[in-house]
Amino acid sequence: MKRIRVLLADDHTLVRAGIRSLLETIENLEVVAESGDGLEAFELIARHRPDVALLDIGMPGMNGIEVARQSVRASPKTKVVILSMYDDKVHVTQAIRAGVAGYLLKGAAVAELPLAIKAVMAGETYLTPKVSRHLVDGFLHDEGSEADPLEGLPRRQREILQLIAEGRSTKEIAGLFEVSVKTIETHRARLMERLDIHDVPGLVRFAIRVGLVSSES
Repeated sequence: MKRIRVLLADDHTLVRAGIRSLLETIENLEVVAESGDGLEAFELIARHRPDVALLDIGMPGMNGIEVARQSVRASPKTKVVILSMYDDKVHVTQAIRAGVAGYLLKGAAVAELPLAIKAVMAGETYLTPKVSRHLVDGFLHDEGSEADPLEGLPRRQREILQLIAEGRSTKEIAGLFEVSVKTIETHRARLMERLDIHDVPGLVRFAIRVGLVSSES
């Protein structure tokens, strides 16, 4: 039987170690890479092209939903499963729109992890039961048609928005993307114009409101 190649990304070292230990008990499964940073996780997915990528949402550099969105293009065969503490409609809906194959709560039963991996490898979508109920309730109340507030933003502007909300300086962001400070300032100005937001604190509040970063970041 073909081994299932898994990438694991979570910025909490102890949590990541615990999940890895659990993964290592699953037959015919191999953890090929792990990371605590979203940008690095995306690079590892593009390099290793794992069968499954288990991603936390709240990672520095690039959140798990954005990693999922970009991985759909960079490694189409990789099935992304979000591992999250968040069960609210904003995060779940954004994850599904990003193309994830599964959404598993960190508070779920241990037995759910192998079930989720098995389901997505079979081409199915796996949602923790509590998440499924929220989605159904949302559609019943006509909430399923709400537009994604990030939908119109180019990829680079979403990345820069997250980094701004994390408190990174313009110089730091320019260094990460290997571009000039002026280029980042131009992206920031376009972000403000597109979102009709006129200062950096406003961008931070927007990023928190749409679930791009946590208020605890």
